[in-house]
Amino acid sequence: MNPRINELLERIRQLEDEIEKEIERRRKELHIDFENKRVRFEHEVLEQQRRFKMGLRKYIKRAKLRNILSAPVIYSVFFPMLLMDLFVTLYQYICFPIYGIPRVRRRDYFVFDRAHLGYLNIIEKINCAYCSYGNGLMSYAKEVVGRTEQYWCPIKHARRVLHSHPYYDGFVDYGDAEAYRRELKTLRAELAKLNAAEQQEAKQQAAEQQENQPAEKQPPETQSEAAHTEVVTEQQEGTAMTQPPTGQNKETDQHE
Repeated sequence: MNPRINELLERIRQLEDEIEKEIERRRKELHIDFENKRVRFEHEVLEQQRRFKMGLRKYIKRAKLRNILSAPVIYSVFFPMLLMDLFVTLYQYICFPIYGIPRVRRRDYFVFDRAHLGYLNIIEKINCAYCSYGNGLMSYAKEVVGRTEQYWCPIKHARRVLHSHPYYDGFVDYGDAEAYRRELKTLRAELAKLNAAEQQEAKQQAAEQQENQPAEKQPPETQSEAAHTEVVTEQQEGTAMTQPPTGQNKETDQHE
């Protein structure tokens, strides 16, 4: 690949990391903690969110007629999406081992955390879950198709492609026949290295989540035991201060 393109891609990755750090800082400002991949708000924050929750009657009453009439059409897409999910999963589980391509971890692309928001009613939570599934499915399928394209046809298009998958920038330039024959084997070999890279990234994310988790509070029994130990220690120190040292006692007896 062109060294200049490599340099620009590296700068893009650095900017993405900075964006993620800024998002993480914003999460901390909103008192959001992650516990075993589940979102946990502080009790005071959750109570404040519930103040903005809209009741079902009020929500339905304020809903526009066009939104109500179009709802069945929106949710009818759920069944084709299920079929797409099924066939994409079957495809990669059958074909990827044959090609030597690591399977895509489906669970990494489906995030359902908006149900923890206290200001959403049940209808809004269902809508959010539906959107999360749809967008997650598209991202999951895009990753599967992207790996497939890198294996079978890693050639850029002559025209600009909007929102291409992450492998596209590493493809061979359009019309460069020599580079295609030379780099095809290399690009296929890079796919086989994805497993190790993904495992390393998962370990880093797990370590970061563990660091971000708040320190565990001491159990009540341990706290009481610690308090009792402090009292005993203070008593022992007081007793030691009131008793003269052993050497001083012996000197007094000899003097007498």
